[in-house]
Amino acid sequence: MPNRKLNARFFIVGCIGIAIALLMFYISLTSGTYPLTTPETFRTLFGLDHDPNHELVIFGFRMPRIVIGALVGLTLGMVGAVLQGVTRNDLADPGILGIQSAVGLAVVLYMFVVQGNIKEMSSFSIVGMSVWGWIGGMITAVLLFLFSRDRGELDPKRLILVGIALNAGFSALTLFISLKMNPQDFEMATVWLSGSIYSASWEQVISLLPWAVCIIPFLIWKAPILNVLQFDEVTITGLGVRANRERIILLFGAVGLISASVIVSGSIAFVGLLAPHISRRLVGIHHQHIIPISGVVGSILILTGDWIGKTLFAPAELPVGIVISIIGVPYFIYLLIRNSRKVTS
Repeated sequence: MPNRKLNARFFIVGCIGIAIALLMFYISLTSGTYPLTTPETFRTLFGLDHDPNHELVIFGFRMPRIVIGALVGLTLGMVGAVLQGVTRNDLADPGILGIQSAVGLAVVLYMFVVQGNIKEMSSFSIVGMSVWGWIGGMITAVLLFLFSRDRGELDPKRLILVGIALNAGFSALTLFISLKMNPQDFEMATVWLSGSIYSASWEQVISLLPWAVCIIPFLIWKAPILNVLQFDEVTITGLGVRANRERIILLFGAVGLISASVIVSGSIAFVGLLAPHISRRLVGIHHQHIIPISGVVGSILILTGDWIGKTLFAPAELPVGIVISIIGVPYFIYLLIRNSRKVTS
């Protein structure tokens, strides 16, 4: 169990992280093409200013976008920590395992089937996309289980290799189907696949919340099991933990959470890779600490990336997925080099 000093460090880092996330929340709320002063923002938030333009900007456009960004960052960061723990591989994330691309393929298929009828993110379209996305994620989980087993047990190393192969296949199918769409739907699918939250709505927030409320506490509750799964198989068995069963349960929980987040934001890469690495440097190796802090760091990354994308390139907007990728690719290369040095040394 983590000692008192590590718990104190976790508490301090968590408070600082939440403060930074709230600061980015405020900055995003007050910045944009329609500028709002601090008094105007707070008066509108607390119902003291009934200017319809201010209410529309804050409650109709900015608040849903910020809340979705925070929730998506929270889920992707936590899921990344869980997947790295399950696979015992620091390079694992939802994108590398093919889960994000599978959900993306399912949603693009949905767009293709109902093409011409998706003018906006209505409640009906969100429900339809949720069902299709969840099915895509579950199919990927089943394929990962089938092809990653070695003598009946889930092999963490083979899981990564199978995930990379599935990711490549699903991405190719997604591109093929999107090229068959009409121009309007193709444009919508392209923006969505790049990872964007600019069209966020309260319906999307409501569709993601139940998944987050149900699965996030479960993943945190399973954190001690993730600590045990870092040992070798003989030690895990000696401790009385059914490793294969626990990996499958954790993977299914992660797939459900990824599916829900990808549906509302598209495929935002590298958050699930970056957040756990940053968290381990801040709070150590215990998953009771890593998982919550990864969620906070993920929220900060998404909120910061979205703010950069909508302000630095104004009046045009750069999707948050592209901004995160610009940051994530160099860091991913750095991790590859560092891991290769560890292997050769």
